[in-house]
Amino acid sequence: MVIHVVTAGETLYSLSLKYGIPTSLIALDNGLEVPEQLVPGQALVIRFPEIVHTVRPGESLTAIAREYGVSLRQLYQNNLVLEGRPAIWPGQTLVIAFRQEPGQEIGVNAYAYPHINANILTTTLPFLTYLTPFTYGFTSTGNLVRLDDARLLAAARNAGVAPLMHLSTLTQEGGFSNDLAHIALNDEAVQARLIDNIASTLQEKGYHGLDVDFEYVFPEDAAPYAEFLSSLTRRLNPLGYPVIAALAPKTSASQRGALYEGHDFAAIGAAVNEVLLMTYEWGYTYGPPMAVAPLPNVRQVVEYALTEIPASKIWLGIPNYGYDWPLPFVQGRTKATSISSQQAIALARKYRADIQYDEKAQAPWFRYTDERSIVHEVWFEDARSIQAKLSLIPEYGLTGAGYWNLMRDFPQNWLVLSSLYKIRQV
Repeated sequence: MVIHVVTAGETLYSLSLKYGIPTSLIALDNGLEVPEQLVPGQALVIRFPEIVHTVRPGESLTAIAREYGVSLRQLYQNNLVLEGRPAIWPGQTLVIAFRQEPGQEIGVNAYAYPHINANILTTTLPFLTYLTPFTYGFTSTGNLVRLDDARLLAAARNAGVAPLMHLSTLTQEGGFSNDLAHIALNDEAVQARLIDNIASTLQEKGYHGLDVDFEYVFPEDAAPYAEFLSSLTRRLNPLGYPVIAALAPKTSASQRGALYEGHDFAAIGAAVNEVLLMTYEWGYTYGPPMAVAPLPNVRQVVEYALTEIPASKIWLGIPNYGYDWPLPFVQGRTKATSISSQQAIALARKYRADIQYDEKAQAPWFRYTDERSIVHEVWFEDARSIQAKLSLIPEYGLTGAGYWNLMRDFPQNWLVLSSLYKIRQV
Protein backbone atom coordinates (compact mmCIF):
# COMPACT_ATOMS: atom_id res chain seq x y z
CA MET A 1 0.00 0.00 0.00
CA VAL A 2 1.11 3.51 -0.87
CA ILE A 3 -0.66 6.71 0.15
CA HIS A 4 -0.21 9.11 -2.76
CA VAL A 5 -0.81 12.84 -2.30
CA VAL A 6 -2.11 14.42 -5.51
CA THR A 7 -0.20 17.30 -7.07
CA ALA A 8 -1.58 19.83 -9.56
CA GLY A 9 -2.23 18.33 -12.98
CA GLU A 10 -2.27 14.68 -11.91
CA THR A 11 -5.12 12.47 -13.11
CA LEU A 12 -6.33 8.95 -12.44
CA TYR A 13 -4.83 7.98 -15.79
CA SER A 14 -1.41 9.43 -14.97
CA LEU A 15 -1.43 7.67 -11.59
CA SER A 16 -2.42 4.42 -13.30
CA LEU A 17 0.66 4.73 -15.52
CA LYS A 18 2.88 5.75 -12.60
CA TYR A 19 1.98 2.78 -10.40
CA GLY A 20 0.96 0.21 -13.00
CA ILE A 21 -2.48 -0.16 -11.43
CA PRO A 22 -5.77 -0.08 -13.39
CA THR A 23 -7.57 3.27 -13.26
CA SER A 24 -10.75 1.46 -12.27
CA LEU A 25 -9.13 -0.07 -9.18
CA ILE A 26 -7.71 3.26 -7.95
CA ALA A 27 -11.09 4.90 -8.50
CA LEU A 28 -13.09 2.15 -6.80
CA ASP A 29 -10.76 1.88 -3.82
CA ASN A 30 -10.98 5.62 -3.19
CA GLY A 31 -14.67 6.13 -3.88
CA LEU A 32 -14.12 8.10 -7.09
CA GLU A 33 -15.95 8.22 -10.39
CA VAL A 34 -14.02 7.82 -13.67
CA PRO A 35 -12.94 10.26 -14.98
CA GLU A 36 -13.15 12.44 -11.87
CA GLN A 37 -11.01 15.51 -11.36
CA LEU A 38 -8.50 15.03 -8.58
CA VAL A 39 -7.89 17.70 -5.97
CA PRO A 40 -4.36 18.94 -5.21
CA GLY A 41 -3.50 17.70 -1.73
CA GLN A 42 -5.98 14.81 -1.91
CA ALA A 43 -4.70 11.51 -0.49
CA LEU A 44 -5.27 8.34 -2.52
CA VAL A 45 -4.67 4.75 -1.43
CA ILE A 46 -2.80 2.67 -4.00
CA ARG A 47 -2.86 -1.10 -3.51
CA PHE A 48 -0.75 -3.51 -5.58
CA PRO A 49 -2.45 -6.78 -6.62
CA GLU A 50 -0.20 -9.81 -6.49
CA ILE A 51 -2.65 -12.60 -7.41
CA VAL A 52 -5.74 -11.95 -9.53
CA HIS A 53 -8.44 -14.24 -10.88
CA THR A 54 -10.70 -13.81 -13.90
CA VAL A 55 -14.13 -15.26 -13.19
CA ARG A 56 -15.10 -18.17 -15.46
CA PRO A 57 -18.68 -19.00 -16.48
CA GLY A 58 -20.47 -20.96 -13.78
CA GLU A 59 -17.98 -20.13 -11.00
CA SER A 60 -19.13 -19.02 -7.57
CA LEU A 61 -17.29 -16.82 -5.12
CA THR A 62 -17.22 -19.72 -2.66
CA ALA A 63 -15.52 -21.94 -5.23
CA ILE A 64 -12.93 -19.27 -5.99
CA ALA A 65 -12.19 -18.82 -2.29
CA ARG A 66 -11.76 -22.58 -1.94
CA GLU A 67 -9.49 -22.77 -5.00
CA TYR A 68 -7.04 -20.24 -3.54
CA GLY A 69 -7.41 -21.22 0.10
CA VAL A 70 -8.72 -17.83 1.21
CA SER A 71 -11.88 -16.85 3.06
CA LEU A 72 -14.91 -15.12 1.59
CA ARG A 73 -14.23 -12.38 4.12
CA GLN A 74 -10.77 -11.84 2.61
CA LEU A 75 -12.20 -11.64 -0.90
CA TYR A 76 -14.69 -9.03 0.25
CA GLN A 77 -11.88 -7.02 1.87
CA ASN A 78 -9.79 -7.23 -1.29
CA ASN A 79 -12.63 -6.36 -3.68
CA LEU A 80 -14.82 -3.44 -2.64
CA VAL A 81 -16.68 -3.87 -5.92
CA LEU A 82 -18.41 -6.89 -4.37
CA GLU A 83 -19.98 -4.69 -1.65
CA GLY A 84 -19.83 -7.65 0.74
CA ARG A 85 -22.09 -9.75 -1.49
CA PRO A 86 -21.31 -13.01 -3.38
CA ALA A 87 -22.67 -11.97 -6.80
CA ILE A 88 -19.99 -12.16 -9.54
CA TRP A 89 -20.01 -12.34 -13.35
CA PRO A 90 -17.90 -14.04 -16.02
CA GLY A 91 -14.91 -11.96 -17.08
CA GLN A 92 -14.80 -10.03 -13.81
CA THR A 93 -11.31 -9.62 -12.34
CA LEU A 94 -10.97 -10.30 -8.62
CA VAL A 95 -7.94 -9.62 -6.43
CA ILE A 96 -7.01 -12.73 -4.46
CA ALA A 97 -4.01 -11.20 -2.68
CA PHE A 98 -2.14 -7.92 -2.55
CA ARG A 99 1.61 -7.51 -2.42
CA GLN A 100 1.58 -6.14 1.13
CA GLU A 101 0.86 -8.67 3.85
CA PRO A 102 -1.02 -7.22 6.82
CA GLY A 103 0.71 -7.25 10.19
CA GLN A 104 -0.62 -8.13 13.63
CA GLU A 105 -4.22 -9.06 14.40
CA ILE A 106 -6.45 -6.46 16.06
CA GLY A 107 -10.10 -6.16 16.99
CA VAL A 108 -12.32 -3.67 15.16
CA ASN A 109 -15.66 -2.39 16.46
CA ALA A 110 -18.00 0.12 14.83
CA TYR A 111 -21.29 1.77 15.78
CA ALA A 112 -24.30 2.07 13.49
CA TYR A 113 -27.83 3.42 13.68
CA PRO A 114 -30.63 1.10 12.48
CA HIS A 115 -31.25 3.27 9.39
CA ILE A 116 -27.72 2.82 7.99
CA ASN A 117 -27.47 2.60 4.20
CA ALA A 118 -27.57 -1.08 3.16
CA ASN A 119 -24.57 -0.85 0.79
CA ILE A 120 -22.39 0.87 3.38
CA LEU A 121 -23.33 -1.81 5.91
CA THR A 122 -22.66 -4.85 3.73
CA THR A 123 -19.45 -3.40 2.27
CA THR A 124 -18.06 -2.57 5.72
CA LEU A 125 -19.02 -5.67 7.74
CA PRO A 126 -16.13 -7.83 6.41
CA PHE A 127 -13.71 -5.35 8.04
CA LEU A 128 -15.24 -5.70 11.53
CA THR A 129 -14.92 -7.92 14.57
CA TYR A 130 -17.95 -6.35 16.25
CA LEU A 131 -20.95 -4.29 15.16
CA THR A 132 -22.67 -2.17 17.81
CA PRO A 133 -26.22 -1.00 17.04
CA PHE A 134 -26.83 2.41 18.63
CA THR A 135 -28.48 2.56 21.22
CA TYR A 136 -30.66 1.00 23.95
CA GLY A 137 -31.84 3.64 26.40
CA PHE A 138 -33.72 3.05 29.62
CA THR A 139 -36.40 4.66 31.76
CA SER A 140 -36.30 5.95 35.32
CA THR A 141 -37.90 2.66 36.42
CA GLY A 142 -35.16 0.50 34.87
CA ASN A 143 -37.04 -0.64 31.78
CA LEU A 144 -35.18 -0.66 28.47
CA VAL A 145 -36.15 1.63 25.59
CA ARG A 146 -36.18 -0.90 22.78
CA LEU A 147 -34.12 -0.53 19.63
CA ASP A 148 -35.14 -1.68 16.15
CA ASP A 149 -31.96 -3.71 15.73
CA ALA A 150 -33.22 -6.79 13.87
CA ARG A 151 -31.75 -5.82 10.48
CA LEU A 152 -28.33 -5.00 11.93
CA LEU A 153 -28.22 -8.21 13.97
CA ALA A 154 -29.14 -10.35 10.97
CA ALA A 155 -26.56 -8.65 8.75
CA ALA A 156 -23.84 -9.02 11.38
CA ARG A 157 -24.49 -12.71 11.88
CA ASN A 158 -24.60 -13.33 8.13
CA ALA A 159 -21.16 -11.68 7.83
CA GLY A 160 -19.63 -13.52 10.79
CA VAL A 161 -19.47 -10.34 12.87
CA ALA A 162 -20.32 -10.39 16.58
CA PRO A 163 -22.94 -7.84 17.68
CA LEU A 164 -22.56 -5.85 20.90
CA MET A 165 -25.54 -4.42 22.78
CA HIS A 166 -25.15 -0.70 23.45
CA LEU A 167 -26.61 0.86 26.61
CA SER A 168 -26.59 4.62 27.11
CA THR A 169 -28.29 7.46 28.95
CA LEU A 170 -29.23 9.08 25.65
CA THR A 171 -32.82 10.34 25.73
CA GLN A 172 -35.37 10.84 22.97
CA GLU A 173 -34.44 14.55 23.05
CA GLY A 174 -30.96 13.61 21.86
CA GLY A 175 -28.85 14.40 24.93
CA PHE A 176 -27.17 12.31 27.63
CA SER A 177 -29.10 12.54 30.90
CA ASN A 178 -27.00 12.72 34.04
CA ASP A 179 -30.26 12.76 36.06
CA LEU A 180 -31.28 9.42 34.55
CA ALA A 181 -27.83 8.03 35.25
CA HIS A 182 -28.09 9.23 38.86
CA ILE A 183 -31.32 7.28 39.37
CA ALA A 184 -29.95 4.06 37.88
CA LEU A 185 -26.71 4.35 39.85
CA ASN A 186 -28.27 5.08 43.24
CA ASP A 187 -31.70 3.40 43.34
CA GLU A 188 -31.06 -0.27 44.07
CA ALA A 189 -34.46 -1.44 42.81
CA VAL A 190 -34.14 0.45 39.53
CA GLN A 191 -30.60 -0.80 39.01
CA ALA A 192 -31.55 -4.42 39.71
CA ARG A 193 -34.43 -4.21 37.23
CA LEU A 194 -32.17 -2.61 34.61
CA ILE A 195 -29.53 -5.33 34.97
CA ASP A 196 -32.19 -8.04 34.72
CA ASN A 197 -33.55 -6.45 31.54
CA ILE A 198 -30.06 -6.19 30.03
CA ALA A 199 -29.31 -9.86 30.74
CA SER A 200 -32.64 -10.90 29.20
CA THR A 201 -32.08 -8.81 26.08
CA LEU A 202 -28.55 -10.12 25.55
CA GLN A 203 -29.89 -13.66 25.59
CA GLU A 204 -33.07 -12.94 23.63
CA LYS A 205 -31.33 -11.06 20.81
CA GLY A 206 -28.17 -13.16 20.64
CA TYR A 207 -25.75 -10.35 21.45
CA HIS A 208 -22.10 -11.16 22.15
CA GLY A 209 -21.56 -8.63 24.94
CA LEU A 210 -22.48 -5.24 26.39
CA ASP A 211 -21.07 -1.77 25.66
CA VAL A 212 -22.01 0.86 28.27
CA ASP A 213 -21.87 4.59 27.50
CA PHE A 214 -22.92 6.90 30.35
CA GLU A 215 -21.69 10.41 29.52
CA TYR A 216 -21.74 13.56 31.68
CA VAL A 217 -22.08 11.49 34.85
CA PHE A 218 -22.29 13.70 37.97
CA PRO A 219 -18.92 13.90 39.79
CA GLU A 220 -20.54 12.52 42.94
CA ASP A 221 -21.70 9.52 40.91
CA ALA A 222 -18.21 8.48 39.77
CA ALA A 223 -17.89 5.75 42.41
CA PRO A 224 -21.50 4.49 42.00
CA TYR A 225 -20.95 4.34 38.23
CA ALA A 226 -17.85 2.17 38.61
CA GLU A 227 -19.74 -0.06 41.07
CA PHE A 228 -22.66 -0.36 38.63
CA LEU A 229 -20.22 -1.52 35.97
CA SER A 230 -18.76 -4.01 38.44
CA SER A 231 -22.26 -5.34 39.11
CA LEU A 232 -22.83 -5.77 35.38
CA THR A 233 -19.53 -7.62 34.98
CA ARG A 234 -20.25 -9.93 37.93
CA ARG A 235 -23.68 -10.74 36.51
CA LEU A 236 -22.84 -11.03 32.82
CA ASN A 237 -19.36 -12.56 32.67
CA PRO A 238 -20.52 -15.95 34.06
CA LEU A 239 -23.13 -15.97 31.27
CA GLY A 240 -20.35 -15.47 28.69
CA TYR A 241 -20.90 -11.76 28.03
CA PRO A 242 -17.98 -9.29 28.24
CA VAL A 243 -18.66 -5.75 29.46
CA ILE A 244 -17.10 -2.73 27.76
CA ALA A 245 -17.31 0.89 28.96
CA ALA A 246 -16.82 4.06 26.94
CA LEU A 247 -14.49 6.60 28.55
CA ALA A 248 -14.29 10.37 28.10
CA PRO A 249 -10.97 11.62 26.65
CA LYS A 250 -9.29 12.47 29.97
CA THR A 251 -5.64 13.38 30.26
CA SER A 252 -5.36 13.27 34.08
CA ALA A 253 -7.23 11.94 37.09
CA SER A 254 -7.92 15.48 38.33
CA GLN A 255 -9.26 16.85 35.03
CA ARG A 256 -12.21 19.17 35.58
CA GLY A 257 -15.34 19.38 33.46
CA ALA A 258 -18.80 17.84 33.21
CA LEU A 259 -17.66 15.28 30.64
CA TYR A 260 -14.69 14.04 32.67
CA GLU A 261 -15.28 14.02 36.42
CA GLY A 262 -17.78 11.16 36.48
CA HIS A 263 -15.34 8.80 34.78
CA ASP A 264 -12.76 7.33 37.16
CA PHE A 265 -10.39 5.57 34.77
CA ALA A 266 -8.78 3.33 37.38
CA ALA A 267 -12.08 2.24 38.94
CA ILE A 268 -13.84 1.69 35.62
CA GLY A 269 -10.84 -0.11 34.14
CA ALA A 270 -10.88 -2.52 37.09
CA ALA A 271 -14.66 -2.98 36.85
CA VAL A 272 -14.99 -4.02 33.20
CA ASN A 273 -13.38 -6.33 30.67
CA GLU A 274 -12.44 -3.60 28.19
CA VAL A 275 -12.80 0.16 27.61
CA LEU A 276 -13.22 2.39 24.59
CA LEU A 277 -11.35 5.70 24.68
CA MET A 278 -13.56 8.27 22.94
CA THR A 279 -10.56 10.06 21.45
CA TYR A 280 -12.41 12.54 19.22
CA GLU A 281 -14.52 15.73 19.33
CA TRP A 282 -11.77 18.27 19.98
CA GLY A 283 -13.08 19.85 16.83
CA TYR A 284 -16.86 19.83 17.37
CA THR A 285 -20.13 21.43 16.27
CA TYR A 286 -19.96 24.52 18.49
CA GLY A 287 -16.20 24.80 18.90
CA PRO A 288 -13.57 26.63 16.84
CA PRO A 289 -12.27 25.03 13.62
CA MET A 290 -9.70 22.33 14.31
CA ALA A 291 -9.06 18.63 13.76
CA VAL A 292 -11.65 16.30 15.26
CA ALA A 293 -8.91 14.08 16.69
CA PRO A 294 -5.50 15.83 16.67
CA LEU A 295 -2.82 13.19 17.11
CA PRO A 296 -1.00 14.86 20.06
CA ASN A 297 -4.31 15.06 21.96
CA VAL A 298 -5.09 11.43 21.20
CA ARG A 299 -1.64 10.43 22.44
CA GLN A 300 -2.17 12.34 25.69
CA VAL A 301 -5.39 10.46 26.41
CA VAL A 302 -3.85 7.08 25.58
CA GLU A 303 -0.77 7.74 27.69
CA TYR A 304 -2.86 8.78 30.69
CA ALA A 305 -5.19 5.79 30.26
CA LEU A 306 -2.19 3.46 30.29
CA THR A 307 -1.27 4.67 33.78
CA GLU A 308 -4.64 3.40 35.04
CA ILE A 309 -5.69 0.55 32.72
CA PRO A 310 -3.78 -2.34 31.06
CA ALA A 311 -3.15 -1.78 27.35
CA SER A 312 -4.80 -5.12 26.53
CA LYS A 313 -8.13 -3.71 27.76
CA ILE A 314 -8.06 -0.52 25.68
CA TRP A 315 -9.83 0.19 22.38
CA LEU A 316 -8.81 3.34 20.54
CA GLY A 317 -11.74 5.48 19.39
CA ILE A 318 -11.49 6.70 15.77
CA PRO A 319 -13.79 9.27 14.12
CA ASN A 320 -15.40 8.68 10.74
CA TYR A 321 -16.50 12.27 10.11
CA GLY A 322 -15.35 15.86 9.80
CA TYR A 323 -16.78 19.37 10.15
CA ASP A 324 -17.41 22.37 7.92
CA TRP A 325 -17.30 25.70 9.82
CA PRO A 326 -18.54 29.02 8.39
CA LEU A 327 -16.14 31.86 9.22
CA PRO A 328 -15.54 34.01 11.13
CA PHE A 329 -16.02 31.74 14.12
CA VAL A 330 -18.06 33.35 16.91
CA GLN A 331 -18.26 31.39 20.17
CA GLY A 332 -21.87 30.61 21.04
CA ARG A 333 -23.14 31.47 17.56
CA THR A 334 -21.17 29.58 14.92
CA LYS A 335 -22.37 26.05 14.23
CA ALA A 336 -20.36 23.59 12.15
CA THR A 337 -21.95 21.03 9.84
CA SER A 338 -20.89 17.41 10.24
CA ILE A 339 -19.72 15.90 6.94
CA SER A 340 -18.11 12.73 5.62
CA SER A 341 -14.62 12.53 4.19
CA GLN A 342 -16.16 11.92 0.76
CA GLN A 343 -18.26 15.09 1.11
CA ALA A 344 -15.17 17.05 2.15
CA ILE A 345 -13.33 16.01 -1.03
CA ALA A 346 -16.40 16.91 -3.10
CA LEU A 347 -16.48 20.40 -1.54
CA ALA A 348 -12.78 20.93 -2.25
CA ARG A 349 -13.32 19.84 -5.85
CA LYS A 350 -16.43 22.02 -6.32
CA TYR A 351 -14.83 25.17 -4.95
CA ARG A 352 -11.35 24.47 -6.37
CA ALA A 353 -9.68 24.44 -2.97
CA ASP A 354 -6.28 22.82 -2.47
CA ILE A 355 -6.21 20.44 0.49
CA GLN A 356 -3.61 21.17 3.17
CA TYR A 357 -2.22 18.75 5.74
CA ASP A 358 -1.46 19.79 9.31
CA GLU A 359 1.64 17.79 10.26
CA LYS A 360 1.21 18.39 13.99
CA ALA A 361 -2.46 17.45 14.17
CA GLN A 362 -1.95 14.82 11.44
CA ALA A 363 -5.17 15.88 9.74
CA PRO A 364 -6.24 17.37 6.38
CA TRP A 365 -8.06 20.69 6.07
CA PHE A 366 -8.91 23.44 3.56
CA ARG A 367 -10.80 26.67 3.14
CA TYR A 368 -13.28 27.63 0.44
CA THR A 369 -15.66 30.52 -0.35
CA ASP A 370 -19.24 29.59 -1.19
CA GLU A 371 -21.77 31.24 -3.53
CA ARG A 372 -22.80 33.71 -0.82
CA SER A 373 -19.16 34.80 -0.35
CA ILE A 374 -19.01 33.06 3.03
CA VAL A 375 -15.60 31.58 3.83
CA HIS A 376 -15.59 28.06 5.27
CA GLU A 377 -12.93 25.97 7.01
CA VAL A 378 -13.15 22.18 6.74
CA TRP A 379 -11.32 19.55 8.80
CA PHE A 380 -11.80 15.87 8.02
CA GLU A 381 -10.10 12.46 7.93
CA ASP A 382 -8.18 10.89 5.07
CA ALA A 383 -5.91 7.88 4.53
CA ARG A 384 -2.94 9.70 6.12
CA SER A 385 -4.76 10.72 9.29
CA ILE A 386 -6.30 7.27 9.68
CA GLN A 387 -2.93 5.58 9.25
CA ALA A 388 -1.44 7.88 11.91
CA LYS A 389 -4.18 6.93 14.40
CA LEU A 390 -4.14 3.21 13.62
CA SER A 391 -0.37 3.17 14.09
CA LEU A 392 -0.90 3.99 17.78
CA ILE A 393 -2.47 0.56 18.36
CA PRO A 394 0.75 -1.50 18.03
CA GLU A 395 2.87 1.35 19.39
CA TYR A 396 1.02 1.25 22.71
CA GLY A 397 -0.07 -2.40 22.60
CA LEU A 398 -3.80 -1.61 22.47
CA THR A 399 -6.39 -4.27 21.65
CA GLY A 400 -8.05 -2.58 18.68
CA ALA A 401 -10.02 0.27 17.13
CA GLY A 402 -13.59 1.45 17.72
CA TYR A 403 -15.17 3.62 14.99
CA TRP A 404 -17.74 6.32 15.55
CA ASN A 405 -19.52 5.63 13.28
CA LEU A 406 -20.38 3.62 10.15
CA MET A 407 -23.07 5.94 8.83
CA ARG A 408 -20.78 7.80 6.40
CA ASP A 409 -19.03 6.19 3.46
CA PHE A 410 -15.20 6.22 3.77
CA PRO A 411 -13.69 3.41 1.65
CA GLN A 412 -10.08 4.58 2.13
CA ASN A 413 -10.28 3.87 5.83
CA TRP A 414 -11.03 0.18 5.35
CA LEU A 415 -8.25 -0.20 2.79
CA VAL A 416 -5.70 1.30 5.17
CA LEU A 417 -7.00 -0.80 8.06
CA SER A 418 -6.89 -4.12 6.19
CA SER A 419 -3.51 -3.31 4.63
CA LEU A 420 -1.98 -2.72 8.06
CA TYR A 421 -3.69 -5.40 10.16
CA LYS A 422 -5.46 -8.73 10.19
CA ILE A 423 -8.94 -8.27 11.62
CA ARG A 424 -9.87 -10.53 14.50
CA GLN A 425 -12.98 -12.70 14.40
CA VAL A 426 -14.77 -14.12 17.45
